[in-house]
Amino acid sequence: MMLEKISQVRLLVVGDVMLDRYWFGDVSRISPEAPVPVVKVERLEERPGGAANVARNAAALGAQTALISVVGEDDAGRALQRLLQEGGIAAHLQVDAEIDTTVKLRVIGRQQQLLRIDFETTPSHEVLRAKLAEFERQLAHCDIVVLSDYGKGGLTHIGEMIRLARAAAKPVLVDPKGDDWGKYAGATVMTPNRAELAGVVGRWHSETDMLQKAEKLRGELGLDALLVTRSEEGMSLLTDGHTYHQAALAREVYDVSGAGDTVIATLAVMLAAGAEWAEAIRVANVAAGIVVGKLGTAVVSREEIAGAL
Repeated sequence: MMLEKISQVRLLVVGDVMLDRYWFGDVSRISPEAPVPVVKVERLEERPGGAANVARNAAALGAQTALISVVGEDDAGRALQRLLQEGGIAAHLQVDAEIDTTVKLRVIGRQQQLLRIDFETTPSHEVLRAKLAEFERQLAHCDIVVLSDYGKGGLTHIGEMIRLARAAAKPVLVDPKGDDWGKYAGATVMTPNRAELAGVVGRWHSETDMLQKAEKLRGELGLDALLVTRSEEGMSLLTDGHTYHQAALAREVYDVSGAGDTVIATLAVMLAAGAEWAEAIRVANVAAGIVVGKLGTAVVSREEIAGAL
């Protein structure tokens, strides 16, 4: 029943976008110039990445999705705009002529990633102020907010965004980056992975120790909940007095890139559709189990989730 309500959800995603480029080819020999494989490129593909992949996942589930971000005045920025439009996403992309759109180029040979090359620059202060103003305008038209931080400088005003959203009674989900998590204080829920959490609270020696450290952090940041994605250990969600755990689904893992985007997008649309925490993370876990069986930044449809459930 919750899946049926997703089409009524209005989701606003804000964060760092990027263009994921894939060069697929065949590997049949080693280069005579250096001990590296030679890839004969046969096919090119482009997909929205970063916060754009979060928006793409939400739209694939059927939610009404808007996206705010910054791109350069270049071919990659225009490609992102086109891909988002094709995906049914209302993209409000601030154009900064002084930067290059972030691009991640992956070279794939024999269905394995051989190399990744990143191109990125930080947006200007003026464009980021315009982005904050656009956020204030769009806030009234959404039910829930996702802030997707990829550490590219696009969420400089994240503290103000959280404050504005909470003042407007909009739940805020944050996918964090780096080790300065004080700027995320006041959010509804954060979704770090296991390594990101350990980088902030330190290593733990047992399951109990991990949960205690996570709960202490949740209290310090004033979060309603903290969802820790734990790879082969599944995911754990801590709320006031309750801990919910979902075991990882037993299936072949093909590619984990973008799995965190799928988790936060699915969690957001389920919460906005009225699901309780336990049900929301159950569906998010199912979605993650499906998407890691796909190559690259991919999405999960509502039909795939319904079938898996």
